[in-house]
Amino acid sequence: MSLKISEVTSYLTEQELAFELAGEKTVVVSLPGTNKQFVNVAMTIGDTIFKIESFVARNPDENHEAVYRWILEQNRKLLVINYCLDHLGDIYLSGTLPISTVDLNQIDQLLGVMLSTSDNSFNVLLELGF
Repeated sequence: MSLKISEVTSYLTEQELAFELAGEKTVVVSLPGTNKQFVNVAMTIGDTIFKIESFVARNPDENHEAVYRWILEQNRKLLVINYCLDHLGDIYLSGTLPISTVDLNQIDQLLGVMLSTSDNSFNVLLELGF
């Protein structure tokens, strides 16, 4: 049995988390942060893959080399998710899993990892690149 977006939205409602649908297969949940006011996490439930992504920080104003070195060093410690850049140089966390391996317990864990990783990196990235 494959995970359905309706199961994810029901779970998020039960957890009293704010979310919105962004198309037929994507839900964006807003998680309260400590260093950041909130962390938005997009989850796309495809036919064969589950993708999770979260914006971390804008393209650094300065010291790009130190910022990129730091995120690459962090990637070595992470499982399932990794830091990446978009075409503008903005920093994201992103992960992709086979949909057949994802259940609600794993979504709970992934949301926790996305929140803690994004929130904990915020001040470091500000110091390094802004």
